[in-house]
Amino acid sequence: MKTYSQRASEVQRDWLVVDASAQTLGRLATQIAVLLRGKHKPTFSPNLDGGDFVVVVNAEQVRLTGRKPDQKMYYRHSSYPGGFKAVPYRRMLASHPERILRFAVKGMLPKTRLGRQQLAKLKVYAGPRHPHAAQQPKAFVPRVNG
Repeated sequence: MKTYSQRASEVQRDWLVVDASAQTLGRLATQIAVLLRGKHKPTFSPNLDGGDFVVVVNAEQVRLTGRKPDQKMYYRHSSYPGGFKAVPYRRMLASHPERILRFAVKGMLPKTRLGRQQLAKLKVYAGPRHPHAAQQPKAFVPRVNG
């Protein structure tokens, strides 16, 4: 029996729509990362981008557990002295709710060119509308852990 190795020309990509309303941030992000990497397919190859396109709607309705909405911070640095910035979760939710989910998924992907290529297939929208109807995306129902 020979080991099957997928080629880039054999990759079948689907478009999936995920509704983030009332979903826990981390649990939803792990499922989205699995879809982007292609780990849910029997033809998964860790060195190849074989994942699907994922469209996330209602990203502003994602929830955090416990005291995290009050304590969670998003950090960045401009590479200049004194360029450290910290943005609280509530301010990020008010101004850029789609970045919350994008940052969570980005942290779960490889920190390589392959990870950036996989992250490019993630489309996040704060509200229920998205411009990808022409791709005929299928609804993906996230597993509820609990």
